[in-house]
Amino acid sequence: MFESLKKKFSGTIGKISDQVSSEEEEAAKEKEEKAKAALTGVKLTEDKAIEKTETSSSETPGDTGAKKELKTKTISSGKDQKVKDKADKTSGKDESDEKSPKGEDGEKKSRFSFFRRKSDSKDEDSKKTSEDEISKDGINSKLKTADSSTATDVSGSTTDSVIGATDSEKSTDSEKDKGKSGKEEDEPSGLFTFATHKTISEKDVDDVLFELELALLEGDVAMEVAEQIVKSVKEDLVGRKIKRRSDVAKFTREALKKAISDILVVDGPNLEELVQNAKKTGEPLKIMFVGVNGTGKTTTISKIADHYVKEGYSPVIAASDTFRAGAIEQISHHAEKVGVKIIRHQKGADPAAVAYDAVEHAKAKKKELVLIDTAGRMQTNINLMDEMKKIQRVVKPDLAIFVGDALTGNDAVEQARKFDDAVGVDGIILTKADADAKGGAALSIGHVINKPILFLGVGQGYGDIMEFHPDWMVEQVLGD
Repeated sequence: MFESLKKKFSGTIGKISDQVSSEEEEAAKEKEEKAKAALTGVKLTEDKAIEKTETSSSETPGDTGAKKELKTKTISSGKDQKVKDKADKTSGKDESDEKSPKGEDGEKKSRFSFFRRKSDSKDEDSKKTSEDEISKDGINSKLKTADSSTATDVSGSTTDSVIGATDSEKSTDSEKDKGKSGKEEDEPSGLFTFATHKTISEKDVDDVLFELELALLEGDVAMEVAEQIVKSVKEDLVGRKIKRRSDVAKFTREALKKAISDILVVDGPNLEELVQNAKKTGEPLKIMFVGVNGTGKTTTISKIADHYVKEGYSPVIAASDTFRAGAIEQISHHAEKVGVKIIRHQKGADPAAVAYDAVEHAKAKKKELVLIDTAGRMQTNINLMDEMKKIQRVVKPDLAIFVGDALTGNDAVEQARKFDDAVGVDGIILTKADADAKGGAALSIGHVINKPILFLGVGQGYGDIMEFHPDWMVEQVLGD
């Protein structure tokens, strides 16, 4: 049963998983491409820095050699100039010695001494000039050498700064990675990990949940129920962090389970406790069954009677459906089959009077249960609805149970709403649930009127009735 609901929820789980994983794969590819581009950029920067370093280093030795050669030439030319000057002095002295006679010390000597002083002053001036030129050349060569070394240092420092910047970028990136790994210790880090930092967004689930809502409406699920399921699933999924594809399916399944459980779990009476209490007090538990005609009220009453007989209780049936032809005979046949006492009047009798007699019989015989059958009626039939209200006034039943046909879907939900407005429904029994593939009524009816489903009819036999448990329903629509 409920195969349609199961397919819808399974399809939703798969679609959300595919949607999130496809987006995550695209994001991972983008990250991978960005990382590759960043690594390529770093390598290019390093290669350029190395080329600059090699170029500057290859140019520096040649410049230094040329400057050294220039300095050597300058020094040698200065030395040659000194030697030449000395030679000139020597030749000048020799010439003066040859020209001057040994005996002449007077005028000639004074004349030559003038030229000697002049030549000496010229020699001194030329010597100073050559020394100045040598010192200037030395200073210039030193300055050029310093400039070349400064250029080499600058180029080296530039290379070092580029490499240092690259290293600092790497170290900064590594520190950031360490910081991220420190914040998320349980989450694996890395480029190719699936959805490590993926957070489910509204964009990931909106389209899929809209499709789910439409599918639920097609499956006879009430509008307010479909909307609440979608809203609950969305609130649970959006913002959740996932690590791998299987996490998406897991979280979606858990969100659907929670949403369906919230829909199905409704506070209501515990029949077992009420019957036990009636046995202790001696006051019978009075249950009135209501619903439209053809939903299986009469058969359901016989199933409930058989269920409590097997539990060790003594129920009595009131044949208060005096309107439908054959109703009294039908309920009498079922009561005989299950071994239960039946209280009945003639066709057309007052239904409230039949119910009253059944209650009095139960009190006299110390029976724990009175099961009151009523005529099936449409929720729009005002006269029959008023008749049912009369039974309620006379007998004052402890519980009014709506019996609905699971195959009618949303119509059963609307019927339950009307009967609840008229007499106040305390619980629900859905018949023919074994033939219900859609499951919309079972999922919706309790939530719409805020009353619990107590039993499900799952066959034609007296024993084909089961107590309803929300967990069982959840497993039916979301189980493997």
